[in-house]
Amino acid sequence: MSWHKSFTAGGIPLPQRAPGELIWAHATSDERYLALCDLGHRLKLMRPDLSILITREPELCTLPIPEDSHLIVGELPTEHIAEIRNFLDHWQPDICLWAGGELRPGLIRNCCDRGINALLIDIEAHELPARRSRWLPDKSRKLLDNFSAILTPSTAAFTKLRRAGIATEKITTTTRLRISATPPGYHEDELSRVQDSLGSRQVWLSAHTRIDEIPTILGAHRNALRLLHRLVLVLSVERFSDLDAARDELREFGLRCTDWDAGEEVDDNTQVLLTCDEDLGLWYRVAPLSLLAGTLNAKANGHNPLDAAALGSAILHGPGIGGHDPLYQRLTEAGAAHMIHNSDELAVQVIQLSAPDKAAEMALAGWQVVTESAELTDQLLDRVQDILDLRESQNAAS
Repeated sequence: MSWHKSFTAGGIPLPQRAPGELIWAHATSDERYLALCDLGHRLKLMRPDLSILITREPELCTLPIPEDSHLIVGELPTEHIAEIRNFLDHWQPDICLWAGGELRPGLIRNCCDRGINALLIDIEAHELPARRSRWLPDKSRKLLDNFSAILTPSTAAFTKLRRAGIATEKITTTTRLRISATPPGYHEDELSRVQDSLGSRQVWLSAHTRIDEIPTILGAHRNALRLLHRLVLVLSVERFSDLDAARDELREFGLRCTDWDAGEEVDDNTQVLLTCDEDLGLWYRVAPLSLLAGTLNAKANGHNPLDAAALGSAILHGPGIGGHDPLYQRLTEAGAAHMIHNSDELAVQVIQLSAPDKAAEMALAGWQVVTESAELTDQLLDRVQDILDLRESQNAAS
Protein backbone atom coordinates (compact mmCIF):
# COMPACT_ATOMS: atom_id res chain seq x y z
CA MET A 1 0.00 0.00 0.00
CA SER A 2 1.36 3.47 -0.84
CA TRP A 3 0.76 6.46 1.39
CA HIS A 4 -0.04 9.88 -0.04
CA LYS A 5 1.83 12.96 1.14
CA SER A 6 -0.19 14.95 3.69
CA PHE A 7 0.29 18.38 5.20
CA THR A 8 -0.49 20.21 8.43
CA ALA A 9 -2.67 23.33 8.45
CA GLY A 10 0.52 25.38 8.04
CA GLY A 11 1.51 23.55 4.88
CA ILE A 12 4.25 21.49 6.57
CA PRO A 13 4.53 17.89 5.29
CA LEU A 14 3.60 15.22 7.83
CA PRO A 15 6.27 12.59 8.60
CA GLN A 16 6.15 9.55 6.37
CA ARG A 17 3.73 6.79 7.32
CA ALA A 18 5.26 3.34 6.85
CA PRO A 19 3.08 0.39 5.78
CA GLY A 20 1.84 -1.94 8.50
CA GLU A 21 0.39 -1.52 11.98
CA LEU A 22 0.58 1.87 13.72
CA ILE A 23 -0.11 2.84 17.31
CA TRP A 24 -0.94 6.48 17.99
CA ALA A 25 -0.31 7.63 21.57
CA HIS A 26 -1.14 11.12 22.86
CA ALA A 27 0.42 12.68 25.99
CA THR A 28 -0.89 15.58 28.06
CA SER A 29 2.06 15.97 30.44
CA ASP A 30 5.83 15.48 30.48
CA GLU A 31 5.58 12.40 32.69
CA ARG A 32 2.99 10.79 30.43
CA TYR A 33 5.11 11.67 27.39
CA LEU A 34 8.13 9.85 28.86
CA ALA A 35 5.96 6.88 29.80
CA LEU A 36 4.40 6.62 26.34
CA CYS A 37 7.82 6.83 24.68
CA ASP A 38 8.94 4.00 26.97
CA LEU A 39 5.82 2.00 26.11
CA GLY A 40 6.51 2.58 22.42
CA HIS A 41 10.07 1.25 22.76
CA ARG A 42 8.77 -1.90 24.43
CA LEU A 43 6.12 -2.47 21.78
CA LYS A 44 8.76 -2.09 19.07
CA LEU A 45 10.82 -4.82 20.71
CA MET A 46 7.79 -7.13 20.62
CA ARG A 47 6.65 -6.16 17.11
CA PRO A 48 9.62 -4.73 15.16
CA ASP A 49 7.46 -3.77 12.16
CA LEU A 50 5.07 -1.73 14.31
CA SER A 51 5.12 2.07 13.89
CA ILE A 52 4.65 4.30 16.95
CA LEU A 53 3.31 7.85 16.56
CA ILE A 54 3.52 10.13 19.61
CA THR A 55 1.60 13.41 19.77
CA ARG A 56 1.39 15.80 22.72
CA GLU A 57 -0.11 18.99 24.03
CA PRO A 58 2.63 21.59 23.33
CA GLU A 59 1.55 23.83 26.21
CA LEU A 60 1.71 20.95 28.70
CA CYS A 61 4.68 18.93 27.40
CA THR A 62 7.95 20.86 27.47
CA LEU A 63 10.56 18.11 27.06
CA PRO A 64 12.68 18.11 23.90
CA ILE A 65 11.84 15.56 21.24
CA PRO A 66 14.13 12.52 21.69
CA GLU A 67 16.54 11.69 18.90
CA ASP A 68 15.13 8.26 18.24
CA SER A 69 14.46 6.85 14.81
CA HIS A 70 12.08 4.22 16.21
CA LEU A 71 9.40 6.71 17.29
CA ILE A 72 7.56 9.30 15.22
CA VAL A 73 6.70 12.56 16.98
CA GLY A 74 3.87 14.32 15.16
CA GLU A 75 1.52 17.26 15.56
CA LEU A 76 -2.05 16.92 16.80
CA PRO A 77 -4.62 18.43 14.41
CA THR A 78 -6.98 21.19 15.48
CA GLU A 79 -10.71 20.48 15.77
CA HIS A 80 -11.31 21.62 12.19
CA ILE A 81 -12.88 18.70 10.36
CA ALA A 82 -10.56 19.02 7.34
CA GLU A 83 -7.47 18.74 9.57
CA ILE A 84 -8.93 15.80 11.47
CA ARG A 85 -9.67 13.94 8.26
CA ASN A 86 -6.25 14.73 6.86
CA PHE A 87 -4.56 13.49 10.06
CA LEU A 88 -6.52 10.23 10.21
CA ASP A 89 -6.32 9.61 6.45
CA HIS A 90 -2.55 9.96 6.60
CA TRP A 91 -1.76 7.97 9.76
CA GLN A 92 -4.62 5.41 9.71
CA PRO A 93 -3.85 4.28 13.29
CA ASP A 94 -4.88 0.82 14.45
CA ILE A 95 -5.08 1.93 18.10
CA CYS A 96 -5.22 5.28 19.88
CA LEU A 97 -3.88 5.58 23.45
CA TRP A 98 -5.00 8.93 24.90
CA ALA A 99 -3.24 9.64 28.21
CA GLY A 100 -4.92 12.23 30.43
CA GLY A 101 -7.50 14.88 29.65
CA GLU A 102 -7.67 17.74 27.12
CA LEU A 103 -10.08 15.61 25.10
CA ARG A 104 -10.83 16.66 21.51
CA PRO A 105 -14.48 15.72 20.80
CA GLY A 106 -14.28 16.01 17.01
CA LEU A 107 -11.07 14.02 16.73
CA ILE A 108 -12.21 11.31 19.13
CA ARG A 109 -15.63 11.00 17.47
CA ASN A 110 -13.98 10.58 14.07
CA CYS A 111 -11.71 7.87 15.48
CA CYS A 112 -14.76 5.99 16.70
CA ASP A 113 -16.57 6.44 13.37
CA ARG A 114 -13.58 4.90 11.57
CA GLY A 115 -13.46 1.90 13.90
CA ILE A 116 -10.17 2.91 15.54
CA ASN A 117 -9.85 1.23 18.91
CA ALA A 118 -9.31 4.12 21.35
CA LEU A 119 -8.26 3.70 25.00
CA LEU A 120 -8.43 6.55 27.51
CA ILE A 121 -5.68 5.96 30.06
CA ASP A 122 -4.37 7.59 33.25
CA ILE A 123 -7.36 9.94 33.42
CA GLU A 124 -7.90 11.84 36.69
CA ALA A 125 -11.25 13.13 37.99
CA HIS A 126 -10.42 16.80 37.33
CA GLU A 127 -9.49 15.98 33.73
CA LEU A 128 -12.85 14.45 32.85
CA PRO A 129 -15.20 16.64 30.78
CA ALA A 130 -17.79 18.36 32.92
CA ARG A 131 -21.50 18.63 32.15
CA ARG A 132 -22.15 22.30 31.41
CA SER A 133 -25.81 22.39 32.47
CA ARG A 134 -28.24 20.00 34.06
CA TRP A 135 -30.89 21.24 31.61
CA LEU A 136 -28.87 20.40 28.45
CA PRO A 137 -28.08 16.96 27.00
CA ASP A 138 -25.02 15.37 28.60
CA LYS A 139 -22.45 15.40 25.79
CA SER A 140 -19.64 14.23 28.09
CA ARG A 141 -21.10 10.71 28.33
CA LYS A 142 -21.37 10.48 24.55
CA LEU A 143 -17.75 11.66 24.22
CA LEU A 144 -16.44 9.16 26.77
CA ASP A 145 -18.43 6.30 25.24
CA ASN A 146 -16.32 6.69 22.09
CA PHE A 147 -13.49 4.99 24.01
CA SER A 148 -13.49 1.20 24.07
CA ALA A 149 -11.91 1.22 27.55
CA ILE A 150 -11.08 3.78 30.23
CA LEU A 151 -8.21 3.12 32.66
CA THR A 152 -7.96 5.41 35.67
CA PRO A 153 -5.79 5.49 38.82
CA SER A 154 -8.42 7.55 40.65
CA THR A 155 -11.38 6.26 42.66
CA ALA A 156 -12.89 9.75 42.33
CA ALA A 157 -12.65 9.46 38.54
CA PHE A 158 -14.20 5.98 38.66
CA THR A 159 -17.14 7.36 40.65
CA LYS A 160 -17.55 10.32 38.30
CA LEU A 161 -17.50 8.04 35.26
CA ARG A 162 -20.16 5.75 36.75
CA ARG A 163 -22.36 8.75 37.60
CA ALA A 164 -22.02 9.90 34.00
CA GLY A 165 -23.49 6.56 32.94
CA ILE A 166 -20.34 4.84 31.66
CA ALA A 167 -20.69 1.06 31.92
CA THR A 168 -18.71 -0.53 34.75
CA GLU A 169 -17.14 -3.11 32.44
CA LYS A 170 -15.62 -0.31 30.38
CA ILE A 171 -13.74 1.17 33.37
CA THR A 172 -10.61 -0.32 34.95
CA THR A 173 -8.87 1.00 38.07
CA THR A 174 -5.10 0.88 37.64
CA THR A 175 -1.92 2.51 38.89
CA ARG A 176 -0.62 5.76 37.38
CA LEU A 177 1.04 5.74 33.97
CA ARG A 178 4.77 5.89 34.68
CA ILE A 179 7.96 5.27 32.77
CA SER A 180 9.27 1.85 33.78
CA ALA A 181 12.65 0.19 34.04
CA THR A 182 14.48 -1.84 31.40
CA PRO A 183 17.53 -3.03 33.37
CA PRO A 184 20.68 -3.85 31.39
CA GLY A 185 21.80 -7.46 31.32
CA TYR A 186 24.92 -9.14 32.70
CA HIS A 187 26.83 -12.41 32.63
CA GLU A 188 26.17 -14.63 35.63
CA ASP A 189 29.72 -15.99 35.68
CA GLU A 190 31.18 -12.46 35.77
CA LEU A 191 28.93 -11.53 38.69
CA SER A 192 30.07 -14.59 40.66
CA ARG A 193 33.72 -13.86 39.87
CA VAL A 194 33.50 -10.21 40.98
CA GLN A 195 31.59 -11.07 44.16
CA ASP A 196 34.16 -13.71 45.07
CA SER A 197 37.00 -11.22 44.49
CA LEU A 198 35.40 -8.47 46.56
CA GLY A 199 34.30 -10.73 49.39
CA SER A 200 32.89 -8.67 52.26
CA ARG A 201 34.35 -5.35 51.10
CA GLN A 202 32.02 -2.34 50.85
CA VAL A 203 31.41 -1.15 47.27
CA TRP A 204 29.87 1.92 45.69
CA LEU A 205 29.40 2.78 42.04
CA SER A 206 29.69 5.98 40.03
CA ALA A 207 27.71 5.35 36.83
CA HIS A 208 27.61 7.48 33.64
CA THR A 209 30.68 9.38 34.88
CA ARG A 210 31.89 12.31 32.80
CA ILE A 211 35.54 13.32 32.77
CA ASP A 212 34.91 16.71 34.38
CA GLU A 213 33.14 14.96 37.30
CA ILE A 214 36.00 12.59 38.16
CA PRO A 215 37.93 14.95 40.52
CA THR A 216 34.76 15.48 42.60
CA ILE A 217 34.09 11.74 42.78
CA LEU A 218 37.66 10.68 43.52
CA GLY A 219 37.97 13.42 46.16
CA ALA A 220 34.89 12.05 47.91
CA HIS A 221 36.20 8.50 47.69
CA ARG A 222 39.58 9.46 49.14
CA ASN A 223 37.83 11.18 52.07
CA ALA A 224 35.60 8.17 52.67
CA LEU A 225 38.64 5.85 52.68
CA ARG A 226 39.88 7.55 55.85
CA LEU A 227 37.04 5.87 57.75
CA LEU A 228 36.30 2.91 55.48
CA HIS A 229 39.76 1.58 54.65
CA ARG A 230 38.60 -1.31 52.46
CA LEU A 231 36.00 0.64 50.49
CA VAL A 232 36.03 0.10 46.71
CA LEU A 233 34.74 2.58 44.12
CA VAL A 234 33.59 1.22 40.77
CA LEU A 235 34.24 4.17 38.46
CA SER A 236 32.20 3.64 35.28
CA VAL A 237 32.85 6.30 32.65
CA GLU A 238 30.17 7.26 30.15
CA ARG A 239 32.22 6.61 27.00
CA PHE A 240 34.87 4.01 26.20
CA SER A 241 37.00 6.79 24.70
CA ASP A 242 37.19 8.46 28.14
CA LEU A 243 39.08 5.58 29.76
CA ASP A 244 42.56 6.97 29.03
CA ALA A 245 41.68 10.35 30.56
CA ALA A 246 40.20 8.58 33.59
CA ARG A 247 43.42 6.59 34.05
CA ASP A 248 45.38 9.88 34.08
CA GLU A 249 43.08 11.31 36.77
CA LEU A 250 43.51 8.19 38.92
CA ARG A 251 47.28 8.45 38.72
CA GLU A 252 47.12 12.08 39.86
CA PHE A 253 45.01 11.14 42.89
CA GLY A 254 47.39 8.32 43.78
CA LEU A 255 44.60 5.76 44.19
CA ARG A 256 45.33 2.09 43.51
CA CYS A 257 43.33 1.08 40.46
CA THR A 258 42.20 -2.16 38.84
CA ASP A 259 41.55 -1.63 35.12
CA TRP A 260 38.62 -3.93 34.39
CA ASP A 261 38.53 -3.15 30.67
CA ALA A 262 42.22 -4.01 30.38
CA GLY A 263 41.50 -7.45 31.88
CA GLU A 264 42.97 -6.81 35.35
CA GLU A 265 41.56 -8.67 38.37
CA VAL A 266 40.35 -7.12 41.62
CA ASP A 267 42.69 -7.80 44.57
CA ASP A 268 43.04 -6.71 48.21
CA ASN A 269 44.90 -3.55 47.19
CA THR A 270 42.19 -2.27 44.80
CA GLN A 271 40.72 1.08 45.82
CA VAL A 272 39.11 1.96 42.49
CA LEU A 273 37.87 -0.39 39.78
CA LEU A 274 37.82 1.41 36.42
CA THR A 275 35.30 0.39 33.76
CA CYS A 276 32.81 1.90 31.30
CA ASP A 277 29.03 1.96 31.06
CA GLU A 278 28.81 -1.11 28.82
CA ASP A 279 28.82 -3.28 31.98
CA LEU A 280 26.37 -1.30 34.12
CA GLY A 281 24.05 -4.29 34.40
CA LEU A 282 26.83 -6.07 36.29
CA TRP A 283 27.87 -3.17 38.53
CA TYR A 284 24.35 -2.16 39.59
CA ARG A 285 24.01 -5.72 40.90
CA VAL A 286 27.36 -5.58 42.69
CA ALA A 287 27.07 -2.13 44.32
CA PRO A 288 24.38 -1.48 46.94
CA LEU A 289 24.93 2.29 46.47
CA SER A 290 25.13 4.11 43.12
CA LEU A 291 25.92 7.71 42.28
CA LEU A 292 24.16 8.49 39.01
CA ALA A 293 26.78 10.82 37.64
CA GLY A 294 26.24 12.95 34.58
CA THR A 295 24.18 15.03 37.05
CA LEU A 296 26.82 16.96 39.02
CA ASN A 297 26.58 19.93 36.66
CA ALA A 298 23.25 21.67 37.34
CA LYS A 299 22.71 22.19 33.59
CA ALA A 300 23.12 18.50 32.71
CA ASN A 301 20.23 16.27 31.62
CA GLY A 302 21.08 13.22 33.73
CA HIS A 303 19.90 9.66 33.17
CA ASN A 304 16.86 7.50 33.91
CA PRO A 305 17.35 6.30 37.54
CA LEU A 306 14.90 3.40 37.40
CA ASP A 307 17.42 0.88 36.06
CA ALA A 308 19.57 1.34 39.17
CA ALA A 309 16.51 1.16 41.43
CA ALA A 310 15.26 -1.99 39.67
CA LEU A 311 18.58 -3.73 40.34
CA GLY A 312 18.64 -3.04 44.06
CA SER A 313 20.83 0.03 44.36
CA ALA A 314 20.31 3.05 46.61
CA ILE A 315 20.69 6.23 44.54
CA LEU A 316 22.69 9.43 44.91
CA HIS A 317 22.61 12.14 42.24
CA GLY A 318 23.47 15.76 41.55
CA PRO A 319 21.12 18.61 40.58
CA GLY A 320 21.45 18.14 36.79
CA ILE A 321 18.57 15.73 36.16
CA GLY A 322 16.84 17.59 33.30
CA GLY A 323 13.68 15.99 31.97
CA HIS A 324 14.02 13.07 34.41
CA ASP A 325 12.90 15.29 37.28
CA PRO A 326 9.54 13.46 37.81
CA LEU A 327 11.37 10.16 38.25
CA TYR A 328 13.91 11.51 40.73
CA GLN A 329 11.16 13.31 42.62
CA ARG A 330 9.20 10.08 43.06
CA LEU A 331 12.29 8.21 44.23
CA THR A 332 13.22 11.01 46.62
CA GLU A 333 9.71 11.16 48.10
CA ALA A 334 9.84 7.38 48.59
CA GLY A 335 13.21 7.64 50.37
CA ALA A 336 15.09 5.84 47.57
CA ALA A 337 17.26 8.72 46.30
CA HIS A 338 19.22 11.63 47.74
CA MET A 339 20.69 14.71 46.04
CA ILE A 340 24.27 15.84 46.67
CA HIS A 341 25.92 19.07 45.51
CA ASN A 342 29.67 18.67 46.09
CA SER A 343 32.47 16.30 47.00
CA ASP A 344 32.07 16.74 50.78
CA GLU A 345 28.34 15.93 50.68
CA LEU A 346 29.08 12.92 48.51
CA ALA A 347 31.68 11.60 50.96
CA VAL A 348 29.27 12.00 53.89
CA GLN A 349 26.53 10.07 52.08
CA VAL A 350 28.89 7.30 50.99
CA ILE A 351 30.04 6.84 54.60
CA GLN A 352 26.51 6.93 56.03
CA LEU A 353 25.09 4.55 53.43
CA SER A 354 27.94 2.10 53.84
CA ALA A 355 25.84 0.64 56.66
CA PRO A 356 24.06 -2.28 54.93
CA ASP A 357 20.69 -1.60 56.56
CA LYS A 358 20.65 2.04 55.37
CA ALA A 359 21.33 1.20 51.72
CA ALA A 360 18.93 -1.76 51.86
CA GLU A 361 16.14 0.47 53.16
CA MET A 362 16.62 2.89 50.25
CA ALA A 363 16.87 0.02 47.75
CA LEU A 364 13.57 -1.48 48.96
CA ALA A 365 11.86 1.90 48.58
CA GLY A 366 13.25 2.15 45.05
CA TRP A 367 12.01 -1.32 44.16
CA GLN A 368 8.50 -0.38 45.28
CA VAL A 369 8.57 2.66 42.97
CA VAL A 370 9.75 0.46 40.08
CA THR A 371 7.00 -2.09 40.75
CA GLU A 372 4.33 0.61 40.73
CA SER A 373 5.75 1.98 37.46
CA ALA A 374 5.55 -1.38 35.71
CA GLU A 375 1.94 -2.33 36.53
CA LEU A 376 0.01 -0.20 34.02
CA THR A 377 2.73 -0.53 31.37
CA ASP A 378 2.46 -4.32 31.57
CA GLN A 379 -1.34 -4.13 31.31
CA LEU A 380 -1.13 -1.90 28.24
CA LEU A 381 1.44 -4.13 26.56
CA ASP A 382 -0.87 -7.12 26.95
CA ARG A 383 -3.98 -5.22 25.88
CA VAL A 384 -2.36 -3.66 22.80
CA GLN A 385 -0.93 -7.04 21.75
CA ASP A 386 -4.37 -8.65 22.11
CA ILE A 387 -6.08 -5.94 20.05
CA LEU A 388 -3.50 -6.12 17.27
CA ASP A 389 -3.59 -9.92 17.21
CA LEU A 390 -7.39 -9.87 16.97
CA ARG A 391 -7.33 -7.34 14.12
CA GLU A 392 -4.72 -9.44 12.33
CA SER A 393 -6.91 -12.56 12.65
CA GLN A 394 -10.00 -10.69 11.44
CA ASN A 395 -8.12 -9.27 8.44
CA ALA A 396 -6.77 -12.71 7.55
CA ALA A 397 -10.28 -14.22 7.72
CA SER A 398 -11.91 -11.54 5.56
